[in-house]
Amino acid sequence: MRPTRRGVLAAGAGALALLVVRPARATPETMAAAIREFTGWSEARKGRVALDIPALVENGNSVPLKVSVESPMTPDDFVTTIAVFNERNPQPNVANFHLTARAGRAEVSTRIRLGDSQKIVAVARLSDGSFWSDEAELVVTLPACVES
Repeated sequence: MRPTRRGVLAAGAGALALLVVRPARATPETMAAAIREFTGWSEARKGRVALDIPALVENGNSVPLKVSVESPMTPDDFVTTIAVFNERNPQPNVANFHLTARAGRAEVSTRIRLGDSQKIVAVARLSDGSFWSDEAELVVTLPACVES
């Protein structure tokens, strides 16, 4: 018996439905694992980093975020990377910013999407190999990143 066009399309659609994978969902555990991977299992100490993000977010589609780090930004003492992590978006890594001493200031700002009320963590890697962090808990009233 020869397959019909309709049968082949139905089989293809069924196979495609089996292959569709739901997007990953970050959790506090996956966020902690992502931070450990970023720091190479080193301790990220509190301090030197200031995470500026609203505590109450009305619309999760565009949330302003600013991270600044206390650093002289000299060739001998500067911030090399600022990473931002979250615990409830599809992925735990929000952004990585790479800096050099020529940046002048250890400060970055952007807008991010947030899928739910959650904790955001900013971690800075300094040229001496140390890691510093700050975190913020925030409430999102209209989330982004939701599945349909």
